[in-house]
Amino acid sequence: MANDIPAAEAAEAVLPDGPILAAGVASRSTVSASYSTYTLVLLTLVYVVNYLDRQIVAILLPQIQKEFTLTDTQLGLLSGTAFAVIYAVLGVPLAVIADRVNRRNVVVLSLAVFSVMTVLSGYARQFWQLLLARFGTGIGEAGTGPSINSMLADLYPPERRAAALSFYSAGLNVGLLVASFGGGWVAQHYGWRNAFLAAGIPGILLSVYLFVGVREPVRGAIDNLKDNLPAPSLWSVVRGLWSQRSFRWMAIGTSMSSFGGYAGIFFIPKFLIVSHHMSLVSVSVVLALLAGIPGALGTYLAGVFADRYGRRDVRWNMYVPIIATFVSVIFAPIFFLTPITAIALIAGIVPYTMGATYVGPAFAMTQALVPLRMRARAIAILLFVLNIIGLGLGPPAVGKLSDLLRPAFGADSLRYALTATIITGLTGAFCYWRASRTLRADLARGPTLA
Repeated sequence: MANDIPAAEAAEAVLPDGPILAAGVASRSTVSASYSTYTLVLLTLVYVVNYLDRQIVAILLPQIQKEFTLTDTQLGLLSGTAFAVIYAVLGVPLAVIADRVNRRNVVVLSLAVFSVMTVLSGYARQFWQLLLARFGTGIGEAGTGPSINSMLADLYPPERRAAALSFYSAGLNVGLLVASFGGGWVAQHYGWRNAFLAAGIPGILLSVYLFVGVREPVRGAIDNLKDNLPAPSLWSVVRGLWSQRSFRWMAIGTSMSSFGGYAGIFFIPKFLIVSHHMSLVSVSVVLALLAGIPGALGTYLAGVFADRYGRRDVRWNMYVPIIATFVSVIFAPIFFLTPITAIALIAGIVPYTMGATYVGPAFAMTQALVPLRMRARAIAILLFVLNIIGLGLGPPAVGKLSDLLRPAFGADSLRYALTATIITGLTGAFCYWRASRTLRADLARGPTLA
């Protein structure tokens, strides 16, 4: 009978995973720490290849623009919107599948698809063909993020989850490193078409190894939770998440942070070539070092600090990206506006270090707000908002602003268009602050589901 249920158990029944452990329930793992680390590394490699295939187009834009005679607006559509629309929209239905079936298999199939589409990009002979290939890349990559985040949540307990997700998220920086350096080198010596081929083949091989070498984690074992309930409907997930004010502000905040981040990924190579007269190889090396080393370190340490200070106050998961944003905006104007190349590159170290510090904490808090069979879809919904606004609008908006400013500023119009993205970064920090005001209450209350 309902009245016979102890009050403590009744309270726990409505809580999402994070607060249960915070209340003192010990976690247990059905896998060894070494296997968890092994799986984390392999899944991070998937993210490396994901970002390599997604962002290699950035370093290739000058050559692509020259061959197809494109405007900056068209480059923004190619690098942002063409990928983002498919990536964001399909992420949700693929996450619905991931919440019901073997997530490892979803990752393997998605990895194979986007790797093949990257290879096909190298065979495009017209702009519309390349645009279609980028749509195809988005189809494949839509299935990896939500499934991997859900898998990692079943390998690491909440008190270590932000660090694990930040380690995984640092794969984007490593992917940028390989895309910038490797893609630039191949493009310089063998052309942009062969750069696409070189980027796509490793993912095809990795998909085979992942299928053989990784097994599906047991849902809920790490949190001492029983996976004995069916996955709720998508509408229940959306309504439950959107009832949480902290999630709404996190979703908007991450999209604002990524707005300038994605625009920078695609247009900073051209900015350095045009405004600082650097060669493609020089830009490749510089951006590989900036994104790969300081960027990866900052992304990972953000999760470490969020976990450490979050044990005392969970709101540190929002404070960390707020602090990172304010530190970054001090140096970003110097990076974009100084005419002295050496000073610009030194100033750029800080924005690149802080650029993705929001990812791990935001993913960890999204996982903590939902039960087991909602995790993949919760991340997919977060990524939907983030990518539609950040990736879908960021690059084309900056490209359009650059075209509008060209009559006044000439070839330097891009530097001023990129500087304007500081506004969206500060908007993101404001959103994280608003999320922090209700985060503890939302975690304690849990999502309201139909």
